[in-house]
Order: sequence, then C-alpha cells, then structure tokens
Amino acid sequence: MKRILKIVLLIVTIATITTSCATTVRVQPTHRVVVTKVHKPKVIVYKNVKYYRSGGTWYIKKNRKYVTVAAPAGVRVTTLPRGYRVVKVRGVKYYKYKGVYYKKSGRKYIVVNV
Repeated sequence: MKRILKIVLLIVTIATITTSCATTVRVQPTHRVVVTKVHKPKVIVYKNVKYYRSGGTWYIKKNRKYVTVAAPAGVRVTTLPRGYRVVKVRGVKYYKYKGVYYKKSGRKYIVVNV
C-alpha cells in the first residue's frame, strides 16, 4: 500500500512540474479605464478632438491621464493594428480588431459601425 501511495505521489508531482509553464499575457484596458502612460501613441485629430491610438486601443487625454474610449466612427487611419482579421458582413469586406471595424477607402481605412 505504501508503495502505491509513493508511486501516485510521484506521478502527481511530475505532472504538476511538467504542466506548469510560464506564459506572457498582454492585458488591454477596456472602455473607460484610466491609464497614466500609453506606449508610443499615434495622435489622430478628428472633429477637433485629439485621439491617441496605441496597439488598437483608443484613448482621450484628460488631466495628464489617458481614458480608453470607443473608436470614433468616420475617422481615417493609415495603418491597421497588428492582429486584425478580415471578415465579411453581408458580403462586404471589413477589417476587424478588438470589436472595431475598419473599411478600406483608397490607401486609408475608415472606422465604421457594423
């Protein structure tokens, strides 16, 4: 009986050691979250409002801090964020990233509501 218990304990220990892996998780803020720093933001002025875009997340600056907001529909951007997906909605091709839909217009992309 003691031998079986030792074998089971050894198997559980080995399984625990081999299955624990270190992973990197990138956390993106949701809407209306306040952050103090934004990594290399691109500034986009749309309807006299300065938007800051970094990693596909949109911000507005308030009192030295950045507040996450929804992407403004109608704004034009030159590049899409990394990791976007091509999707078709009712036969129309869009580029989607984190719930924001972009439609190609010439050499730029327009944020649209779908």
